[in-house]
Amino acid sequence: MARERNVRLAAVIAETGWSQPKIAAAFVRVAAEVGAHELLGTGRSHIAMWVAGTRPSGRAPQILCETLSRKLRRPVSPADIGLPGLAAHIAAASEWHVDTLTALVDLGRSDVDLERRQLLAGAAYSVGGLVLPEQRWWDEAPKQAQARTAATSRKVGTAEVNAVREMTEFFSARDQRHGGMDGRSALHQYIRDDVARYVGSTFADDRTRSNLLSAAGEAVYVAGWMSFDASEHEAARRYFTLALKLAAEADDAPLAGHILRAMAHQATDLGHARTGVELARASVDRKRYTLATPRERALLGVVRARSLAADHQKREAVAALHRAEDDLAAASPGDEDPHRVWFFQQASLAHETARTLWTLGDLEGALHQFQSSVLTRKADTFSRTHAVTLGYMGTVQARQGNLEAACHTWAQALDAMEGVQSGRAREAVVNMRRVLSPFRNRGINAAAEIDERAKVVLSRVA
Repeated sequence: MARERNVRLAAVIAETGWSQPKIAAAFVRVAAEVGAHELLGTGRSHIAMWVAGTRPSGRAPQILCETLSRKLRRPVSPADIGLPGLAAHIAAASEWHVDTLTALVDLGRSDVDLERRQLLAGAAYSVGGLVLPEQRWWDEAPKQAQARTAATSRKVGTAEVNAVREMTEFFSARDQRHGGMDGRSALHQYIRDDVARYVGSTFADDRTRSNLLSAAGEAVYVAGWMSFDASEHEAARRYFTLALKLAAEADDAPLAGHILRAMAHQATDLGHARTGVELARASVDRKRYTLATPRERALLGVVRARSLAADHQKREAVAALHRAEDDLAAASPGDEDPHRVWFFQQASLAHETARTLWTLGDLEGALHQFQSSVLTRKADTFSRTHAVTLGYMGTVQARQGNLEAACHTWAQALDAMEGVQSGRAREAVVNMRRVLSPFRNRGINAAAEIDERAKVVLSRVA
């Protein structure tokens, strides 16, 4: 019987603009990265056979989806490439279906697995790994947690929940001040040694279990955010995925929305606009938005606005900005905000609004919002974000043709980076030097001074 041509796979390959040999070469690179050595001999003939209707076997469909996802900067599922029957098989082997406790213990392994963690830190960001599970998975997650066999007879109560929250708050504040490159190993160790043990214990009641899982989810989320700030993007994605699983098991919809917002932020920053929009939409879906406090709703909304702007959806982005402004205006000191949104004040809204307007091409509006952010932020508490904001602000001024003002702003940014160890801060400094490169040999003293200072900062920020 003749095989039927896989028109969906052919269409997706055509969308990439790559030839079959280029697809094969990219496929082999991904296979090597994930250790699928049995697929390293894949060539143009294999791609041609798959397009002709031969079904790839083993790990090939998953790697093919990942290869296409990276090129198109959006998730590509088995169904998208004409392999719907393999979707469940791939999902069963995905991170969403790995036992949560096992993943939690694996997160912080030290010594023996140090080399493996270093490889993870340098791994390419997996767009295919951002495909979210179906609704059934979310519905079943709390039941899975209740049915999990305890690994120890120790009973966990309110004291342990509070201990995890206190430690998470400490690392969150440290991240805001010093950046994500500093202190991550200590947080990973705490998660492995204490948080994982608590998750594997018995609980006083179902409410305590839910509270502990939420607290654990926030701790893992902060570990992910610190990795994101350190520019270790694949590690961050995996931490965010695990944090989202813990939030789902806790049946904590607002926490799930908060984590999805971070994933959207990361995807948008890395240029995956359509994926950012999809994750941001998921972050405000149903109870994730309706059960959130006004302050958290504003945070979800402003990140959604920026993802929409990056996807060239101007009208929707502006509408999302207005809604975020209204949500933050509705916040009051009496609200029972979760601690995870402690940092989100008017300065944060202005920062994200500025980035959205900048993406939309409104440099004057962006500059005004950056200035508002700088003026209203407590710089000593939020040193990392303050430095990054000033870096962005200087770039906007330079693009407006005001190099003198840009150099003055960048000088403040470099001052603010004292003691900050952050990949995003480093990227801001690299961008300063990139913008200044045309002026290096023109005898402009201010530009030369900033360039020299920037080189010194880059030598200090790991």
